[in-house]
Amino acid sequence: MIEKKKAIRREEKTVLVGLIQNDQTNEQVTEYLDELAFLSETAGAIAVKRFTQRLPHPDSRTFVGKGKLEEIKNYVNGRDIHLVIFDDELTGSQISNIEKELNVKTIDRSDLILDIFASRARTAQAKVQVELAQYQYLLPRLKGMWKHLERQGGGIGTRGPGETEIETDRRIVKDKISLLRKRLGEIDKQAFTQRKERGELIRVALVGYTNVGKSTLMNLLSKSDVFAENKLFATLDTTTRKVVFENTPFLLSDTVGFIRKLPHHLVESFKSTLDEVREADILLHVVDISHAKYEEQIGVVNHTLQELKAFEKPILTVFNKMDLYEEKNFDEWLDESVQQEILRELKEKWDAATENNCVFVSAQEKNNIDALRELILDKVREMYKIRYPYRTVEY
Repeated sequence: MIEKKKAIRREEKTVLVGLIQNDQTNEQVTEYLDELAFLSETAGAIAVKRFTQRLPHPDSRTFVGKGKLEEIKNYVNGRDIHLVIFDDELTGSQISNIEKELNVKTIDRSDLILDIFASRARTAQAKVQVELAQYQYLLPRLKGMWKHLERQGGGIGTRGPGETEIETDRRIVKDKISLLRKRLGEIDKQAFTQRKERGELIRVALVGYTNVGKSTLMNLLSKSDVFAENKLFATLDTTTRKVVFENTPFLLSDTVGFIRKLPHHLVESFKSTLDEVREADILLHVVDISHAKYEEQIGVVNHTLQELKAFEKPILTVFNKMDLYEEKNFDEWLDESVQQEILRELKEKWDAATENNCVFVSAQEKNNIDALRELILDKVREMYKIRYPYRTVEY
C-alpha cells in the first residue's frame, strides 16, 4: 500500500533551481527564487546555492539543459546537500531523470508547498484538504516516480516496477482521492451549515498574499488569539470571530494567504476554506507595503480573487507594515519634509487607485488602527443599509 513520504527533514541543505523563459526577466526569476528560499526556510530547509538558466522552454527530459544539470551535479557532489528544489512543476519522469543524474532527492515548488501545508494542517478539514491535494499531485506522476514511493514492508524501490504494480498504485490512488472527496464533501456540508447559522451579520474576510500580517490584524481587530508568525502560510484554517465596533456587529474571518504559482489542485482542495472569501460581503485586502514587490503581490491576489469570482466585492485595501516601509526607505539624513512629501504622494497614489478605500497602518506597532476601524465600520454600516433598506436589524 502506498504511503506519501514527507518531502523535507528539518535543517536539510538545499539547492534552488529556476528557469528564465522568454517572457521573464532575470530580476523576476531572482524574486521568485527569493520566495522559494523563504518557502524552504518555512519548511525547515536551508538554501545554500541557486542556479538559473535562460531557455525558451523547459527541457522535456531534465527541465534544465544537459550542461546546467552537469553544473548542478558538480556543485552537489562532495557537499552535504540533501535536496534540490525546482521553482516550477516537474513531471514524474523529469524528477526520476534528475535524481538519477544528481543522486539527490529532487522536488518542485508544488511539492514544497504541499509539504508546508501538511506540516501546518491542524483541523480535520485542513488535513483532508491537504491529503487530497497530495494525492492529486501524485497521480499523474506515478509512472515516473514509482521507484521513490515508500511501501509498507520496506525493501521495495530497489528493483524496477512492473506495469501491473503501477496500475495497482493508480487504482489505489484514485480510490483514495474518491474517498477523500467524499469525506471533504461531508465536512463542506457541515461548514456550510455553520455559515448559514451565523444569521444576518455582515461578513468581512481578510485576504492577501501570504505573510503580510493578516493574522496580526485579526488579533488586533477582534481581540482574539490567532496564531501568527513570520513564516509563509502560518494560517491554513479559516478563523471567524464576531466583532462589534460602536454597537455595530459583524463577522471577521482570517483566511489562508495567496501566493504566486499556487498549485491548482491545492486551490481546488481548499475550495471550502476559500468559500469564506466567496461568501464575504466585504474583503480587507492586506498588503505588505514594505515588500519590494508589493505591487506584484497585489496583482497576484487580485488575479486569485478574479478566479474565485470575488473580485467585484467591496474591497478595502490595508497597507500594513508602514513602520518597516519607513525604516527601509527613510534614513536619518533624509529631511523630514521630504519624508512627509513621499508619504503624501504614496497616499494620493493609492487613494486614487482604490477610490479612497485604503488605509496605511502598522499592525505590529498598532499605528493608525483607529483609522482602519473607522474605515471598516463605515463600510459595514453601508452594507447593512444596502441589505436591509427598510428595517433596523437588532442583535
